Amino acid sequence: MTTGVIIALIVIVAAVVVVAVVLARRGPGGRDLKRRFGPEYDRAVARHDGDSQAAERELAERVDKHGSLRERDLEPAQRQQYEARWAAAQERFVESPREAVSEADRLLGEVAGARGFPDGAQYEEQLAALSVHHANHVHGYRHVHRVAHTRGGTEDGVRGGTEEMREAMVEARALFEELVGAGGRRRELAESSSGDRSARHDGHGHLPWTFTRRQAKGS
Repeated sequence: MTTGVIIALIVIVAAVVVVAVVLARRGPGGRDLKRRFGPEYDRAVARHDGDSQAAERELAERVDKHGSLRERDLEPAQRQQYEARWAAAQERFVESPREAVSEADRLLGEVAGARGFPDGAQYEEQLAALSVHHANHVHGYRHVHRVAHTRGGTEDGVRGGTEEMREAMVEARALFEELVGAGGRRRELAESSSGDRSARHDGHGHLPWTFTRRQAKGS
């Protein structure tokens, strides 16, 4: 093998390494990010005034930072306590919608922390981590948090009325059920009969909540 051929091979190998490093730093491609984040991808693009490249950089950074997070399972007693608190918040909504929304916001932060996400005191960081692993429902947390921190009017574009709070609770419930149910029930389901599973879902599993605006005080 001549010196020229050896040099050419070295150059080719070096070029391949450089390309691999660049691709690794760029993270997931736009198509992969859009598939992974779903509606959260569109929200990121809108937040960046339509600049998809800026949105993809932000989302790729979220994946780099939180993609390796492994969610912890909830213990059965812990899960039941969270479910009971959520059910109580839903019942409270009829008479005290703002208190119910505030409790839902707190509860989502606590459950996410218990599952291994950043502490709820670091809301933005926790939201970013949740968006990587629960992209389809994370907006419910964003919505209920925004409404919970709106007082008496239309700050930050939030209407602040009973209907807005009801919508926020419904959206937040989807994330709550996913956090409480994902992983936490695997062991229990594996050990239970189909009849037990059916009873459990009817009792606490899906927390059916279909009240209309006529049931909410002041609507």
